[in-house]
Amino acid sequence: MSLTENLTGAETFLFVSGAQPERYRKAAVSGADVVIIDLEDAVPQNQKQEARLGAASFLAESRALVRINAVGTPHINDDAAVLADSEGLIGIMLPKAECLDDVEAAAAFFPGVPVVALIESARGLASAREIAEHPAVVRLAFGNLDFAADLGITPGAEEEELFYAFSHLVLASRLAGKTAPIAGVTPNFRDPHVAAGDARRQRAFGFGGKLLIHPAQIQPTVESFAPTSAELEWASRVIAASAAADGGAVQLEGAMVDRPVLLRAERIASRGTAI
Repeated sequence: MSLTENLTGAETFLFVSGAQPERYRKAAVSGADVVIIDLEDAVPQNQKQEARLGAASFLAESRALVRINAVGTPHINDDAAVLADSEGLIGIMLPKAECLDDVEAAAAFFPGVPVVALIESARGLASAREIAEHPAVVRLAFGNLDFAADLGITPGAEEEELFYAFSHLVLASRLAGKTAPIAGVTPNFRDPHVAAGDARRQRAFGFGGKLLIHPAQIQPTVESFAPTSAELEWASRVIAASAAADGGAVQLEGAMVDRPVLLRAERIASRGTAI
């Protein structure tokens, strides 16, 4: 599997603080599709180098995505010096991605390494399509907490205040021909039902994965992103009806089945067995 396939096929992305190397291996066996070693916000200034060295040691024998420090900070130079050639580095998460120059700079520091661009500001959202189209970028991700802070938004339980950003990122990814973006974190990790509800809503908007901050959020997210039994049964009926009509439009259960409906059914069916 290529580095890009590791990232484009993943749904669950678990953060682990770079300042807590004792948790790296626990994260690696947590069941998350991708582990993100966070060298940015989760690491105090005076612990950056220690965290880099810990990450490099882990990446010598395991695979992970690393959230590096933002372009324009002095820390990104040191991140690259220590980690750019790490065998287990499957990609970098670029925080505070706001323009093409940010992506270009990160790609220069980490040549040939796939980039997940984290959109965390109004400027980043405005440039999301250009960022997504950069060849080094394999996916967009949403930094929902920083984005809300940048715009002075206080999201409610259903996050209606962020719906425009949700749709914008999904559309930008689609127009750039990239995998569906990664949804932001759920701060409440004590109640798994909260993460599950957020994941269902994010999936409905077109997100293809979710950032997680605790292993307890993994299984609820997996279940919420998987098709339900009812969806799989519906998809099977649609595909069968379309095949019987030799690809032409056909009525099924009082609804018209044409190409867009068939494409949706095929996407659901391709996701396999319900959980």
